[in-house]
Amino acid sequence: MLTVKQLKKAQARAAGMMKEAGIVLTPLERAHIEVADFGLDDLERTGLEIVTYVNTDRYCAKELVLFPRQTCPEHRHPSVDSGAGKMETFRCRRGRVWLYVPGKRPQHIKARVPQGAYTVFHEIELRPGRQYTIASDTLHWFQAGAGGAIVSEFSSTSRDEADFFSDPRIERIPKVAKQPAKHRR
Repeated sequence: MLTVKQLKKAQARAAGMMKEAGIVLTPLERAHIEVADFGLDDLERTGLEIVTYVNTDRYCAKELVLFPRQTCPEHRHPSVDSGAGKMETFRCRRGRVWLYVPGKRPQHIKARVPQGAYTVFHEIELRPGRQYTIASDTLHWFQAGAGGAIVSEFSSTSRDEADFFSDPRIERIPKVAKQPAKHRR
């Protein structure tokens, strides 16, 4: 579980990376950068920082910030309420990202596979200006290169609470520890 101090530090770091990339955030967007550690308490290796611009019942647009070598763990977006799961297009804006989906595994993958449940290894390398569309209900995971990365996500409606993660330890919705009350005299 993230502490408030860890949350604020990660938000500031993500906002700094976005500023360096020329992506302007409003003060409200900056204050609401989502920091997902997926319940693993290892944000530097497994996590994701997210700015959601819009998420309606028709479409969604986000910026995904990955710190150096940070991984978003393997997951899929299943059907929800008899509607199709989320279909998404990732477009790399800064850095390098290795995206993994079902298919032929290369002899040597470029990512550092974290501990946990990872089963798909067809490698797609995204550099600035390159994009890839992931069909709904498709297992995928991704990792930033050594310099970190920023990826724009364009998708159908995002229902994060319905995402299925291959690793049963994963908690998609972030939890932040409340600060202890100050002692009164």
